[in-house]
Amino acid sequence: MQYGPVMIDLEGKTLLPSEHALLAHPRVGGVIFFTRNYQDIAQLKALIIDVRAAAQKPLLLAVDHEGGQVWRFNEGFTKLPPAKHYGDLYQQDPVEALKRVRNAGWVMATELLDCGIDFSLAPVLDLEKGMSEVIGDRAFARDPQTVSELAKAFIQGMNAVGMSAMGKHFPGHGGCVPDSHIAKPVDDRTLEALLVDDLVPFANLSNILGAVMPAHITYPAVDTVPAGFSRRWLQDILRGQLAFKGAIISDCLSMKGAAIGGDFVVRAQMAIDAGCDMVILCQQTRDLVMWFLDNLGRDSTAESSQRLSNMAGQFQNEARKAKKPVVALV
Repeated sequence: MQYGPVMIDLEGKTLLPSEHALLAHPRVGGVIFFTRNYQDIAQLKALIIDVRAAAQKPLLLAVDHEGGQVWRFNEGFTKLPPAKHYGDLYQQDPVEALKRVRNAGWVMATELLDCGIDFSLAPVLDLEKGMSEVIGDRAFARDPQTVSELAKAFIQGMNAVGMSAMGKHFPGHGGCVPDSHIAKPVDDRTLEALLVDDLVPFANLSNILGAVMPAHITYPAVDTVPAGFSRRWLQDILRGQLAFKGAIISDCLSMKGAAIGGDFVVRAQMAIDAGCDMVILCQQTRDLVMWFLDNLGRDSTAESSQRLSNMAGQFQNEARKAKKPVVALV
């Protein structure tokens, strides 16, 4: 069976009757979890068992666990500092910073995989330029090579226990002020300028990233539509120029930056046609989500499903049992 092309959310800590039908829908291939879905580890594990039982098919389970302010599950999980913490340490002691950030990736992945979550939407590869309303300390640093080194170590920690990594937000959210959750950001830089700056971490890490999330940002010097809806960005540049072979998963279609005309079905069709293997739709009523799934008119290709399958968690039990010595996270 193939992975469906849509990732949805859930309303609470247990499944609603209507959510059983949503999860069983052939176009649903994933679930993204939020704080509202979490009480404690036992409850989360029980919910995940119910989710997979309702779906009865391949399903990717994801959560935003970057560290710092973007952290959905608290009690029972090791709280990681924001990425900038490691960037600041890197300036004083690069070796220690790389050790700690690798361990952070290892700890985060171990705890999530143990609960049945396949992957975290991490790491952030954006550059911190002191201007973005939404990135801030979520970025490792301003320098693209520093970001590349720290993100690589974080990914290595994730990979060591069987979790694939997702880099975001391609081609870079750090160069514009507005938050794409609530606005329609525009970055006027040329492709040439981006290639030697924001795109560097994506280029450096394209061979070890399991997935990339494109930004809901328009770069008019490159294309007239936001990156996540652009064949130019996703096919010509990401897959062609940067030789990325992993999955492309959209940011949420409910965000203001994704409002490029048409309803959610039109947005999803544009994103998939541009090259997204999976789209995310959350924060909507259960009835609307079912209408969306029924009317999407797009299913996963064999190639997309294969790329998505590589994001499924492969918990390396031996790595967990080894009880690798934990260096300080902060």
